[in-house]
Amino acid sequence: MTVSVDDIKALRAETGAGVMACRTALSEADGDLEQARALLRERGVATAAKRAHRDTAEGIVESYLHRGRIGAMLELNCETDFVARTDVFKELAHDIAMQIASMNPQVIDAADLPADADGDPAELALLSQTFIKDPSKTIQDLITDAVATTGEKIAVRRFARYELGGEA
Repeated sequence: MTVSVDDIKALRAETGAGVMACRTALSEADGDLEQARALLRERGVATAAKRAHRDTAEGIVESYLHRGRIGAMLELNCETDFVARTDVFKELAHDIAMQIASMNPQVIDAADLPADADGDPAELALLSQTFIKDPSKTIQDLITDAVATTGEKIAVRRFARYELGGEA
């Protein structure tokens, strides 16, 4: 099947995937944008799994302040400083810092929760929280999408949240 340039552009704008990856996904999906998105997501998960063992020694520290009353700081790491300087990576860091300020996660991953933790692990662990800007995705989904776009492993190293008048 011949895929239109407009469909490739639309899929690329939406997913951030490369032109050839979008073209291939659309061809395999017979022009169905929804199915092509699903194929790109699956490939992103596969890419993330392949890179799971890699070291993430570069990255950025991102901060977010909400009305001067709540603040969050995040260390988000990747494999190279080249990726750390991209808009995709910077936007991901900002979105995650905003998520931390808004949703007050206790740990990065549900596996890090103590056995006696009060509450739903999906709400207490950052990676399993529903993204505040798009409830159809989790924070882990955002990271997986960024891995598919950048081609590098991305990991949340640590974070802190402060609230004026909050508990220490």
